[in-house]
Amino acid sequence: MILNSHTDSIHASHEEWRNNRKRVLIVTAVDAEREAVVRGLQGLQGVDVITAGVGAAAAAASTATFLTAATDDYDLVISAGIGGGFAPKAEIGSLVVADLIVAADLGAETQDGFLSLDELGFGSARIPVSATWNDRLYNAIQSDGLSVCSGAILTVTTATGTAETTAALIKRISGAAAEGMEGHGVAVAASGLGIPVTEIRAISNAVGPRDRSAWRIGEALASLEAASKAIREVF
Repeated sequence: MILNSHTDSIHASHEEWRNNRKRVLIVTAVDAEREAVVRGLQGLQGVDVITAGVGAAAAAASTATFLTAATDDYDLVISAGIGGGFAPKAEIGSLVVADLIVAADLGAETQDGFLSLDELGFGSARIPVSATWNDRLYNAIQSDGLSVCSGAILTVTTATGTAETTAALIKRISGAAAEGMEGHGVAVAASGLGIPVTEIRAISNAVGPRDRSAWRIGEALASLEAASKAIREVF
């Protein structure tokens, strides 16, 4: 009887853990990003990491396909990878946790300047993130002594390469911190299925005039790995 009670207790504890654990999908653009995330997670169960391809369209399609085919429900989807940072808010090697995901160049050019999707009245190019999840992720990264900030992460179809475009983006989108090419696509897929979403970027270069010699991809991938290790406790 004592043995059975002890066994039942173990089973109950295991069942409670299984029911309370979080199922998370992390979406990266390329294999190098996925490998950095996987190294950081160190075999953590309950977190799936996929390579979706470059660009918002590929990211949206791959994310939606994976989620709809999955047999488990997901509690959170994260778009993760390296990207450009808006100085001085996000320096090379630091991390950005999105407080907003914006399709920055989704809209129309006019003689008077750029009109966003919101201004055109065709919906919104802005997708909110989960504040509750963001607080947990941000605090976990910061607690590990990593350099991190919170701000808007911009999704673009053409990477910014001039000072003029950089200035226009900063003026147009308050709190712009980082730039990538997949976040909005991932967010559209996840939010369309009612799943909370956010984005994490490790900064490899400054947004601005294109200068490949100044990129620090290895440093950014190391930061992405460190951030992935830090957030293990959240899940």
